[in-house]
Amino acid sequence: MLKPHSIQAILLDMDGTLVDAFAPIVRAMKQTLQEFSLAQISDADIRRHTGKGDCSMTALFGNQKEAAGKRFLEIHDEDYFTGIFPLAGASELLHWLQNKQMPAAIVTSKGQHRAEEQLAHLGWSDQIHTVIGKLTGRASKPDPESLLIACAALQIKPEHTLMIGDGIADMKAAQRAGSIAIGITASFSSAELREAGATQTFPTLIEAHAWLKTQIH
Repeated sequence: MLKPHSIQAILLDMDGTLVDAFAPIVRAMKQTLQEFSLAQISDADIRRHTGKGDCSMTALFGNQKEAAGKRFLEIHDEDYFTGIFPLAGASELLHWLQNKQMPAAIVTSKGQHRAEEQLAHLGWSDQIHTVIGKLTGRASKPDPESLLIACAALQIKPEHTLMIGDGIADMKAAQRAGSIAIGITASFSSAELREAGATQTFPTLIEAHAWLKTQIH
């Protein structure tokens, strides 16, 4: 049990935590691998690579990572709204946080403008205080930089924030930043997420939200 009132803001991963936005990612990855004559991998493995961080994704391209990485984004950006939808419990959690006047920030390895546009598409922009996405020169998770930027924008110390994510990179970044890490076991097991730094894990956001209600009054 956390100390009463110790949580002052919630940091949220996007893909796999709030949103299922893997359809355009999987489509772009498979087409890129095909175009560059690289070995295909399963949808589940693509999700796991996404959750490990950018380096894990680009490693799939081998020595062609610069050209293939550029092509991946081109294909992805042809249509990154089709096939995305809120995950169970996401809208309810954001609405509850807003009612509680608990600031929420998105911390994602998705490109900044892509994250902002997808959030607007889902109608969530007014429920998110800060969006920290990938920009040139900004380190992505598992580096803690994006979390620290979010905390600075919220004017809240990292130790008073709680990071909810579904990836190994989320948990490592939260631990390194000093935030409390909460894992959703969508692509990784509870053991994997705990090894990466999670203090609690839940099968879905619904159970994580129920637990949060016992911590934030």
